[in-house]
Amino acid sequence: MDANYLEEDYRPVAVSEQFSFLPGTNIEIVRQPGQRKLEHVLFDFDGTLSLIREGWMEVMVPMMVEVLAATGTNEPVERLAEVARDFVTELTGKQTIYQMIRLAEEVRKRGATPEEPQVYKHRYHERLMERIAGRREALRSGRIAPREMLVPYSIELLEALQRRGAVLYLASGTDEKYVWEEVQLLGLAKYFGRHVYGALDDYKSFSKAMVIERILRENGVRGDALLGFGDGYVEIQNIKAVGGLAVAVASDEAGRSGKPDPWKRSRLIGAGADLVIPDYRDWQSLVAFLWSEN
Repeated sequence: MDANYLEEDYRPVAVSEQFSFLPGTNIEIVRQPGQRKLEHVLFDFDGTLSLIREGWMEVMVPMMVEVLAATGTNEPVERLAEVARDFVTELTGKQTIYQMIRLAEEVRKRGATPEEPQVYKHRYHERLMERIAGRREALRSGRIAPREMLVPYSIELLEALQRRGAVLYLASGTDEKYVWEEVQLLGLAKYFGRHVYGALDDYKSFSKAMVIERILRENGVRGDALLGFGDGYVEIQNIKAVGGLAVAVASDEAGRSGKPDPWKRSRLIGAGADLVIPDYRDWQSLVAFLWSEN
């Protein structure tokens, strides 16, 4: 088995500080990208493009508190919520199964026998799907437009990248069947085609690092031809590991304020991001900058 399925823990490689901005924009330049011939572009999904699952942590943490409380521990609910939120936050960016593996470990620490992590994952997904059912149905029926469930100006960016001949890919830690459904609901299939990858029940059969390795191998290109967008540390680390250019999307998912989420910004700079943006409203300047058109 190729160990590339392993998703590394967060490893800070840079210190978050205030960097300069591309003039007239909210594009923060952590380091200059240099001259590159960008041919392939990889996107994360939730929080990077899609806002359908905004608020997912408000589903995951309470479910985990129930599981931990059922062990018979005498810890107060507030303490269990703190424990769960801490490790969920720590592992955010990895496939959901890793958070459930950790939940099983926490159950074992409290002297109880855990269920299989997949059982916990499916329970979480059932509850999450209940929470977002209204959003999905509103998209399906046309009551809300896809743009309302996308990070602002996503469509404009995707179209600009396609016009420059870039091949677009999507890799998500969310289960692949849900990713495919939501890509269709958001009208994104025409941009990614068959290049949509998501988590599998056999989690060792998928990782973002595997997708990146496949892109480079099948196209016979070097890592510096790869551009990546993500709001999680995993894709930032994976893109940088092969010499690619990483754009951190520190999206304010709930407010869509156009201001970067401070926690995401700090974490993604720490992971090695080259640029930081809150959304894609400066897409014209961003693309011109990356393609050295200024």
